[in-house]
Amino acid sequence: MTTNMEMNPMSESEEMIKPDFQVLEEIAKPQYYNNRELSWLAFNERVLEEAEDTNNPLLERLKFLAIFSSNLDEFFMVRVAGLQDQIRAGFHKPENKSGLTPKEQLAKIAERTQALVRRQTEVYRHLVDDLLPKENVYVRDMKLLTAEQKNFVHELFEETIFPVLTPVAVDAYRPFPTLLGRTLNLLVMLENNNSDSEMSDKVAIVQVPSVLERFIKVPTQNDETVFVLLEDVISNSIDRLFFGYKVKSTQAFRLTRNADLTIHEEGAQDLLVEIEKELKKRKWGVGSRLEVRDGEMNDDVLEYLLDEFEIEESDVFKIDGPLDLTTMFSFVKAISKGREHLEYESFIPQPPQDLQSDENIFEKVLTQDIFFHHPYESFVPIVDFIAEAAKDPSVLAIKQTLYRVSGNSPIIQALKQAAENGKQVTVLVELKARFDEENNVHWAKQLEQAGCLVIYGMNNLKTHSKITLVIRRRQGKIERFVHLGTGNYNDATAKIYTDMAIITSNKEFGIDATNFFNYLSGYTEKPKFNHICVSPYDIRDEFLKLIDKEIALHKEYGNGFIRAKMNSLTDKDLMMKLYEASIAGVKIELIIRGICCIRPGIPGISENITVTSIVGRFLEHSRIFWFHHNGNNSLYLSSADMMTRNMIKRVEILFPIYASDIKKRIQRIMMTQLEDNQKARIQDSNGKYHYKENHNSDVLINSQEVFLNESLGTIVEE
Repeated sequence: MTTNMEMNPMSESEEMIKPDFQVLEEIAKPQYYNNRELSWLAFNERVLEEAEDTNNPLLERLKFLAIFSSNLDEFFMVRVAGLQDQIRAGFHKPENKSGLTPKEQLAKIAERTQALVRRQTEVYRHLVDDLLPKENVYVRDMKLLTAEQKNFVHELFEETIFPVLTPVAVDAYRPFPTLLGRTLNLLVMLENNNSDSEMSDKVAIVQVPSVLERFIKVPTQNDETVFVLLEDVISNSIDRLFFGYKVKSTQAFRLTRNADLTIHEEGAQDLLVEIEKELKKRKWGVGSRLEVRDGEMNDDVLEYLLDEFEIEESDVFKIDGPLDLTTMFSFVKAISKGREHLEYESFIPQPPQDLQSDENIFEKVLTQDIFFHHPYESFVPIVDFIAEAAKDPSVLAIKQTLYRVSGNSPIIQALKQAAENGKQVTVLVELKARFDEENNVHWAKQLEQAGCLVIYGMNNLKTHSKITLVIRRRQGKIERFVHLGTGNYNDATAKIYTDMAIITSNKEFGIDATNFFNYLSGYTEKPKFNHICVSPYDIRDEFLKLIDKEIALHKEYGNGFIRAKMNSLTDKDLMMKLYEASIAGVKIELIIRGICCIRPGIPGISENITVTSIVGRFLEHSRIFWFHHNGNNSLYLSSADMMTRNMIKRVEILFPIYASDIKKRIQRIMMTQLEDNQKARIQDSNGKYHYKENHNSDVLINSQEVFLNESLGTIVEE
């Protein structure tokens, strides 16, 4: 068996460099770090900038509004809710990076988020009220409909909407209902028409049905496309639900609840059953945010809701427009037909450079490692890799980790088929993948029923690794094929997330993969691996050694640099080590899409560090770590970000790239992204992000478009 790997296993001999105590004390100061939550909000602001960017097609800008809203929902369901829990529990200790207490963080989050939501509403108004009409698309107020359109809406209400509605009275016998989080509701204030009755106002709740289309298309006699909002239609005919009462007001609101699961793993007899129980509770978590229509809700009604939901006034968002703009996804779908010019040009991921369409993936991997760059290169060969293994009579076993998979996953189907064909199939399904718990419980049961051996990971750790091992016996010899990647085995997100992966038949990698799966499934101490490095803890330790080695080599040769790409950077130990490297003169170029707690450009501390964030058509998701090492260029891919949770609370894999041709490709990809001057933002020494100064340069470099055009074989003239 041959492979083009140039073996250069991870060094274990380098001594950790011990910096001066005064240096450690200085670089640990809070003023040198961004707060995690505020840094996340800065990332979501960059998403909002994509909705504002006139270079993006109109319908894509509407989708970015939906992404911004969806992101913010999850932020309040988890991060804000967690801070609120800390305050309720009397926890007031500052966090260890920026030094802000939970209360201080919530105050800054509220101020920043209120401004962002106002800006989002302005963007929505501009796109919907100013730009969509130029495409003959209108979202109209009920009052502006023609008589014929009003009749249509009235009939639709009577025949379709009215039967679905359930008005819920609120009084001594019928307490305020427990409302599902993130649903749109109407609070109706009523007055009894009977003069002999008690004159106090009555309260009722009407939930806007999520099973109905939010944007209702009404007929027109020209080429216009006209919509009205479902909640406006219901409000317009709300009196039909309350005979004998006068409707004083109808006011829309939306509640976000704490959705984090509390799983007591130590005492759980069956983790799957425990998670199913917690999933039922998630829907009814404590309120963390209340959204209302600005100008509709009077102070008395608002105070009433605040008391019911036990929410602070600072957690109320008054929005001058529709609530819940995640619905822009469905709205775009409703108007996109015939308006393809308002969306990104369609793109079909291409075959990988390393694998021709007529080549057998197993035979090719026996001669060289295969590299994949998604979504520019298709994810289909990865699915085929599992599907062919499932059918191959020579394959004895398939072992795989699954963190997030698609709703109708072909990977799952291939694994089930493999088990039915008599293969030994072992699948680690991470049940605790946030917001995919229900989906993963479903797939775990399906795989078990098909005859797969399903394991759920390790106690108090999430298994976030992306690895597959296929074991084949041919001509009496065992062959092992290993897929290692930065992204999930999800064929849907593989079309919109940028990720990297390799498949290798290297024997020592195969042994590492075997030992890794035995480590996950049985009772054994963490094994000694030949090439891969596995967290908890070991990846952080390896990073610290690699940075120390770069510092030492730079002191000797003066040419040190580190280039790293990841989703987020929050681990203080690693950030302090990067500050040490910067102080020593090592050039550090970071590409970090989301949260970044390190601050570049601080004189004497981080003046040799730059931070770039790229937000564009595709979600940047790959993790790359490149250490110059005096020209020896140690290069790694990983499932892990440099986040504390990835370093100590998850099972992750860091793996080296040895093949020189793959190394060169990855290095070139990173350099192209560092040259991006269209979708790249640069963080300054105050933690603020700005487009590059050459954002409007004559030489336009949108790195994602470069890779897309290269995959299609298209040459774009500048």
